[in-house]
Amino acid sequence: MARPTRSTRADYRHMTPITTRWCDNDVFAHVNNVVYYQWFDTAVTGYLLATNALDPLHSPVITLVVETRCSYFESTSFPDIIEVGIAIQKLGTSSMTYQIGIFKQGQDVAIAQGYLIHVAVERATQTPTPIPAHMRAVLEAIQI
Repeated sequence: MARPTRSTRADYRHMTPITTRWCDNDVFAHVNNVVYYQWFDTAVTGYLLATNALDPLHSPVITLVVETRCSYFESTSFPDIIEVGIAIQKLGTSSMTYQIGIFKQGQDVAIAQGYLIHVAVERATQTPTPIPAHMRAVLEAIQI
């Protein structure tokens, strides 16, 4: 598999700042790889909450992660502030693919990047369902 070209801030439609925590560092004194996936989820879910596209406790339709991937280019560590860029790469009937980039504050080139695929499901049955109209509009606003 070919190594992806590093993305820039211009490749994303929404940015979320996140402060690293002391506990994010591993024994090698940098943020552990699994924390990047937490940042992916935090940025995506934060965007859905901020735009009222999702109420995690009451929405009849919720989103579940079905696939994710991350490529790493540089490390970061506490107490860095990072910014997570998101954009919709593909919007289907019930699925959405987020393009995600991790940036050190003030830098234009991603230190890590990847994607996260959500599927909209009925809360009660956990079966795929079409993306609700309001959520679709919110996702279209950050589609590339």
